[in-house]
Amino acid sequence: MNRVLVDTDILSYYFKGDKIVVENFRKYLEQFDLIEISLVTYYEIVSGLLAKNALKQLNIFDEFISSNLIVPLTEKSARISSELYSTLKQSGKIVDDVDLFIAGIAIENDMILATNNEKHFGRIPGLISENWKTHIKV
Repeated sequence: MNRVLVDTDILSYYFKGDKIVVENFRKYLEQFDLIEISLVTYYEIVSGLLAKNALKQLNIFDEFISSNLIVPLTEKSARISSELYSTLKQSGKIVDDVDLFIAGIAIENDMILATNNEKHFGRIPGLISENWKTHIKV
């Protein structure tokens, strides 16, 4: 099994206690020591919580992050994201920049993306994704 990069939506479901997502985290952690999220997901979660002044939830998230890993956006992953943007724009299948950054990070690090956003991420060539919201991964 490859390492997994957890997308923002799946992380949100985890913190809401979604049973399928929580079970997927549990099963994943049987094989790997920690959960990995992108720097972009970190930004999305923190900015959303700060905008809502959800300080208790922010503290819970900070605690979660302290024992897990934030995967950085590098020059190489930004280049991959740029190439994906160009390919998708030429084919008329635009995807948000934020999603392209997350995809670039996953591709650079040879990771599977755990997401419920199959509509957007399914259009990205070279990206392998799994939906951790709809079914339990073995």
